[in-house]
Amino acid sequence: MDTIFLVLSLFLPRVTLIIYYFIHQIPYNQVPFFGDVLFTVFLPRVLILIFIVENLGTSSPWFWIHLIAAIMVWSGFGKYGKGKMKKKD
Repeated sequence: MDTIFLVLSLFLPRVTLIIYYFIHQIPYNQVPFFGDVLFTVFLPRVLILIFIVENLGTSSPWFWIHLIAAIMVWSGFGKYGKGKMKKKD
């Protein structure tokens, strides 16, 4: 796996996947094409985690970095997520 792919996908997962599809550089995986398309549209971080596990394994630091980033994004970590949770009276 390219380090550029791993770094870009950490910050812009959907854009990175689309760019790499167009230049035919998607990492090897066992996910069917239909699954690749659905994951790219709806859950790009899951697809990137699948790519990392299949190519680098779970012992790779990149897996843990991306997993922590995914958990932070999905849990609403940050300013935008906290603003959504506020109640408006």
